[in-house]
Amino acid sequence: MKTKETKMPIKNVVKLHSRALQDIHKISPGLFPAMAMDRIINAIKPYAAIYISARLLNELTSSRRVEAIRFWVLCAVFSTAFIALLNAFVEYHKNRQENIFFQKYETHLFAKKMFTMDFTEMDKQSTHDLRSQIRQNANWMGWGISRTLIIISNAIKDATGILGAIVLTYSLFTTPIPDSAGKLTLLNHPIFVPVLFGVMLGISALGGFFRGKASSCFANLGSEVRFANRLFTFYNKLGNFLHQAADIRLYNQQHIANHYFLNYILSPDSFFVRGFRGPIALYKGFAGCVSALLTGFIYIFTCVKAWAGAFGIGSVTQYVGAATAMSENLSSLIGLMEDCRTNAIHLQMTYDFLDIPNAMYQGSLTTEKRSDRQYEVEFRNVSFRYPGADTWALRHVNIKFRVGSRLAVVGENGSGKTTFIKLLCRLYDPQEGEILLNGIDIRKYNYRDYMNIFSVVFQDFQLVSQPLGTNVAGCMNYDREKVTKALIDAGFGARLTTLPEGLDTYLYKDFGQNGVEISGGEAQKIAIARALYKDAPFIILDEPTAALDPIAEAEIYAQFNQISGDKTAIYISHRLSSCRFCDEILVFDKGQIVQTGSHENLVALENGKYHELWHAQAQYYTE
Repeated sequence: MKTKETKMPIKNVVKLHSRALQDIHKISPGLFPAMAMDRIINAIKPYAAIYISARLLNELTSSRRVEAIRFWVLCAVFSTAFIALLNAFVEYHKNRQENIFFQKYETHLFAKKMFTMDFTEMDKQSTHDLRSQIRQNANWMGWGISRTLIIISNAIKDATGILGAIVLTYSLFTTPIPDSAGKLTLLNHPIFVPVLFGVMLGISALGGFFRGKASSCFANLGSEVRFANRLFTFYNKLGNFLHQAADIRLYNQQHIANHYFLNYILSPDSFFVRGFRGPIALYKGFAGCVSALLTGFIYIFTCVKAWAGAFGIGSVTQYVGAATAMSENLSSLIGLMEDCRTNAIHLQMTYDFLDIPNAMYQGSLTTEKRSDRQYEVEFRNVSFRYPGADTWALRHVNIKFRVGSRLAVVGENGSGKTTFIKLLCRLYDPQEGEILLNGIDIRKYNYRDYMNIFSVVFQDFQLVSQPLGTNVAGCMNYDREKVTKALIDAGFGARLTTLPEGLDTYLYKDFGQNGVEISGGEAQKIAIARALYKDAPFIILDEPTAALDPIAEAEIYAQFNQISGDKTAIYISHRLSSCRFCDEILVFDKGQIVQTGSHENLVALENGKYHELWHAQAQYYTE
């Protein structure tokens, strides 16, 4: 559905654009001065040519003095050369600053924000929708921060052009018609100066108004354009993804892409074409008509005064060229005002994203660096539900465990297992109850310090297209022996010996020409090695072995149980084979812990949830 953008007060428009300019200056301090100078030079350049050409033409059509002609010819040559050299120098500097800006823009503002945002905000769909809208606005017509630079620099160009035109057209109104012209001397009356200037200003303003309305209508297509851009970006790249190539060929999914291309993007009845057949086309047409009307008015007035003998033929070219340029610049400047209002709406969207607060309390206490790693964790009547959800993901959870124990967390999908881990790691804070570490509410601990006591392998873990060692260590400089040991302990040792460059082998082929593709099981072992390398007191496996068969999974858990040493190991799995060697099992159902105990005790309770789950999977675990 098309949404109409609402106008905002001029005060807010100015405030938003001022902030955008400040951000531009922080990213690339030299960009705005260089771009402003480039615009000023480009605005002045045609006027220099107009003025010198007029002087030369007047001389050729009157006295034809050789010295004067030579002077103006030399002025034309040297001024053209000087302006070209100056323009080349400024343009080089401007392009350099632009490259710096566009290379740093995404990282300095958006990537930095995403890296530092609270997980609670990062995990919201609304956050990703807002980020997607900002990206689509930028792809649409550059709306947002980068558009600010264009608007302001064009405003400088237009203002410079208007000032230059005023200088060159001033004598058009002040040069008198000789008395010999008869009734035409009426044009010498002082009233004609403000009247004629007012007519020119009014016509120019009208043209600018129509341009601005066209731009505003164009921007009002934003919601449809964002949707079309998302379709185009997704389906245009669909054929590039290796992991989708087999499905595309087996199920002819290219027809889905063709459907969206033909019906939403390239169709003669698409929103884009409809928009240009409607108000946009009318406003553009009106703007063109007004511009032509003003040009005609300038021609008539100038030619009448020249015919009456007020000035020569060369001056006609000067006045017509300068006045026409002034009209175009004035019309453009007025149109930019509407652009500012439209862009302010998109800037507001940008800063709504960049201003998302980190509301999670950071704490100040340092987690105790215990050599014996004797930490105790307690969930005390903890309840939690996700933002916007009506149902509780966890309800009245009470549990206490110490470092060095083996804890299994089991339950059906949606029972609250992963939510339990997210609260333990303080990716979220509970709405009710409290989580204690050694008797102290975890919210009182320094946030970063607290998170450092956990190593987690989530079920949706991610590896990056970087060398193997970098993936395990999470940094570029690392202890190679420690990384190798972690990989061997995680069961990746045999595969490591086959890699062409060992720890320096790139995973995947995005950046490394000799990168290797790894299987899902191999990726899971690397993720486990990453958790071991961190060497945190708590190590958590949140179904990271889901891609493995039950026997391979049981082997990894058994090996992991041996190497986890004095750490607290928490296992989350649908497959209950991992529970047999755990000290305690937590059985989750509908957001609550419904059973706790050892494997032998729980499986013996025939009416219990664990007994039900175990026997439903018995064929996988029969010895």
